[in-house]
Amino acid sequence: MTAQGFGALRERLRQGETSVVEHVQSMLTAIQADSRGAFVAVAGDEALRAAEEADRRIRERGRHAWHGAPLLGVTVSVKDLLQTRDLPTARGSLLENRRERADAPAVARLRRAGAVVVGKTATSEYGWSASTVSRVAPPTSNPYDPARTAGGSSGGAAAAVATGLGDGALGTDGAGSVRIPAAFCGVVGYKPSYGLIPYVPGCADRLAHQGTLARGVAEAAALAAAVRGPHPADPDSGLGSIEAAPETGSRRIGWVEWEGTSEEVRRVTERAKSALAALGHRVEPVEVRCANLYPALVDILAASEAAGTAPEDEELCDPGRLEVVRYGRLLTGTAVMRAEEVRQEARARLRSVMARYGLLAMATVPVEPFDVRAIGPDWAADPRDLLWLAWSPATYPFNLTGQPAVTLPAGLTSSGLPVGVQLVGAVGADELVLTAAHRLEAELGQLPPPRAPHELVATTERTL
Repeated sequence: MTAQGFGALRERLRQGETSVVEHVQSMLTAIQADSRGAFVAVAGDEALRAAEEADRRIRERGRHAWHGAPLLGVTVSVKDLLQTRDLPTARGSLLENRRERADAPAVARLRRAGAVVVGKTATSEYGWSASTVSRVAPPTSNPYDPARTAGGSSGGAAAAVATGLGDGALGTDGAGSVRIPAAFCGVVGYKPSYGLIPYVPGCADRLAHQGTLARGVAEAAALAAAVRGPHPADPDSGLGSIEAAPETGSRRIGWVEWEGTSEEVRRVTERAKSALAALGHRVEPVEVRCANLYPALVDILAASEAAGTAPEDEELCDPGRLEVVRYGRLLTGTAVMRAEEVRQEARARLRSVMARYGLLAMATVPVEPFDVRAIGPDWAADPRDLLWLAWSPATYPFNLTGQPAVTLPAGLTSSGLPVGVQLVGAVGADELVLTAAHRLEAELGQLPPPRAPHELVATTERTL
């Protein structure tokens, strides 16, 4: 898919209907007034200086201003796990961040492409949970219902995009952390093939991907196109080389129905299944069974968390993450290697499945958004049970295998909450995934925007 997102903004800027300074200032003003907890830091003078430079470039070069700067004037937020030179990076934690205050490679590439960073978005501590609950800020609420979670750990990013607080966002995804909140908030979340976008500093568990969020597939693809490619600080970057753009046409698609999918989610995603068939694809049910996948994920993640947390840090740690750390300290090297064997088996199993199907499709998350203060549904909300990610079986397998995946809105439940549908391709088949998602997006249409907080309050009062 050719990434041509943000065309409407570009045309408005080129025609002089608005300026980059006006666009950026309006975003900064709106972010300051945000009541959903999407942001933990707001940009200041540096963002306005970048906007002024963008306006100067447009005045001098006209339509040619975007040559070499494809994201000129686009406003983006950056997840608080990623280093930025002009904004603090707390990583959702009370623990001191001793890393250099400099742009991560993906952030630097966004700026070079002309994007303007408008703030840092909320995350759970070190991104440990698929919610956005931490000790440093209030939990991030869902744009469609403030009593529900935005998901996580890129929940701030998803909530920001859904409410128009930025044209796009940079997030991270270690077990679903881009796709889960994108599905819960009704936006697009793209997790590229592992290594396609450099991740610095890297994670030893080799699960974490850099990803993008936007209101449309083309916009999410455009952001990713600007930041992908090898970087010397990430030895894994460049592993996710992209196959040639596929021809459009019908494909054999495997539809995966995960255990525990609610009736409401199933009802909404039936629309996506029908839309894929209407596009000419052959949609067939398929089972993807990999033995002991969740326990293996827990062991890999827990070992990684334990390795990065010293005993003297415990007082300042998130209590939930500390349960994972303490479990990780009990693991033997043999247990971790057995978990890695399960990962290898999963990679082989999914490679075999992808040899039969061009794409897999499924509900991104099998449950509706849960309580805003929780880390999971009731049955998975106690971190001592180590079930903190078990409720999202459609996301973490593709971190273990490194496959590309896109979630896009499928519709709303009867409670008015967004449901996402996920498309997954073989490693390197990012263009195929994005092209299919773009076509499906056109077939499904867009969700109604979330109501403003004052509208939600008025509705609640009328029902009392």
